[in-house]
Amino acid sequence: MILFPLQRMSTRFLIVSSIFEQFPDVMVGILVCRDLTNPPSVPEVTTLLRDAEARLRSRIASADALKEHPTIAAWQEIHRRFGSNPNKFPPSIQALAKRVLKGGTLPTISTLVDLYNVASLTFMIPAGGEDLDQASGDITLTFAEGTEPFQALGESENESPNPGEVVYRDSAGVICRRWNWREGARTRLTQQTKNAVLVLEAVPPNSRSDLETALDVLSAHVQRFCGGTIREEILDRNQQGVEV
Repeated sequence: MILFPLQRMSTRFLIVSSIFEQFPDVMVGILVCRDLTNPPSVPEVTTLLRDAEARLRSRIASADALKEHPTIAAWQEIHRRFGSNPNKFPPSIQALAKRVLKGGTLPTISTLVDLYNVASLTFMIPAGGEDLDQASGDITLTFAEGTEPFQALGESENESPNPGEVVYRDSAGVICRRWNWREGARTRLTQQTKNAVLVLEAVPPNSRSDLETALDVLSAHVQRFCGGTIREEILDRNQQGVEV
C-alpha cells in the first residue's frame, strides 16, 4: 500500500461582488503567514508600538479632532452606509487611535497583534488578523443574513449580526462584526497560532500604493519577529478572491 502525505484543505479569502457594488473603491490587503511563531511581545516590538503612538499624537492634536481626519471620516461614512452608527460602533482604527489620543497606551497582547496595531496606527488604516487553523472553510467579506452565530472577544454569549451588516464570516459563523468593529473569539490570534492571515483595509483617500507600503512594512516586521513564510495579496473589484 502506498501512503500519500496528507494535504492541507484549500481555504480562500473572498469578497462578494455585492460589496463592490456598494463600495467600489474598497481594497483589502492580506498577509498569508505560514509556519510562524506568535510569542509574547519582546521589548523591540513594544518600542515599535510606543513609537507609533507617539507619532500619532504628533500628527493629531486630540481625540476630538480625530473625526476630522480624512481616513476616519471615510470609514465613518462607509459604516453609515450599511446601517451602523460609527459613533456607537466605531471602525477599529477610530477606536484604536482615540484610545491613544486620550492619553492611553495600547496593551501588549502578542507579537502579531502588536505588529498589526503598529501598522494600523502608522498608516491610519483598520487592521486585524485570524488564525487560519481555527477558521472553517473560506473567509468571506459579505453582508450578513442576521442569523449567523458570533461570539465576541471577551464575551461568553452569542450575538448574531444585524441583517445587511457587513461582516467577515466563514462556514461556521461570523468572525468579525460591523466590517472592522469587533473581532470574534473563535479565530483570534493566540500564542499557539502557526498559520494566520493579517488584514489591512483601505479606502480613498488611501491609495493602492499606500496599502502596498503598509503591507510591505508589516510583512518585514512579521518576518523579523515571527519567521515563517509570508505572501502579500490585495483584493479589490478586479481581484475578488485568493487562496490562502
